[in-house]
Amino acid sequence: MNSSIEICRDHESLSSKAARLIMNALARKPDMLLCAAGGSTPLRTYELLAKDYLRHPETFQKLRLVKLDEWGGIAMEDPGTCEIQIRSFLISPLQVAEKRYFGFDSNPADPEAECERIRRRLTTEGPIDFCVLGLGMNGHLAMNEPAPNLKPAAHVARLTEVTLAHPMLAQSKSPPTYGLSLGMGEILSSREILLLVSGANKREPLRKFLRREITTKFPASFLWLHSNWTLLCDNGAAEGLNLTS
Repeated sequence: MNSSIEICRDHESLSSKAARLIMNALARKPDMLLCAAGGSTPLRTYELLAKDYLRHPETFQKLRLVKLDEWGGIAMEDPGTCEIQIRSFLISPLQVAEKRYFGFDSNPADPEAECERIRRRLTTEGPIDFCVLGLGMNGHLAMNEPAPNLKPAAHVARLTEVTLAHPMLAQSKSPPTYGLSLGMGEILSSREILLLVSGANKREPLRKFLRREITTKFPASFLWLHSNWTLLCDNGAAEGLNLTS
């Protein structure tokens, strides 16, 4: 099992380390399928990848990209969508062609059919080579929320109040009515997983993760079953915690 936990000085050093890990993975497999999370934590990592693109654009010519999840029931051009973030921070800066990108439509006519479309596309193009994840305040991964059972594949997610309070939605013109998310099976099938945890507000969920108690009430705990993952956290999140892996 190849798992590691590393404490970084601050968010900048965390982002720099994360970008290096992604670049190393891309060097090993130029056409790798990168699964990208939205939210504030990975954005600096994506900015650093854009700087790498300016130096070595040829490195990114075959990179493929899949969006991890999306808010449902709001327009794709809504400033709160994951789509806007992914396009602004990855697709446009890295010049990822449309044929090399796929992700949920935020406002599909048939959400279940949209999930089936993503399931089929991932079956064809997957598994994910490198998956970037954040840690939810309630332990969710993507929009796999705490529940008596978890979904293995792309699905329509019922969002908790904790998730609906996500800072991303402060920019949204209207609140989402559901979520669209890759499932736990699809995430755990990734060849390599990177979990990014930053800030003092994530200290409590990180503490729960470190218990190593695998439970559907804390979906991130299932990462302990994966054979190749890295946790990068900054001092703000790690202060006072025992991070021995």
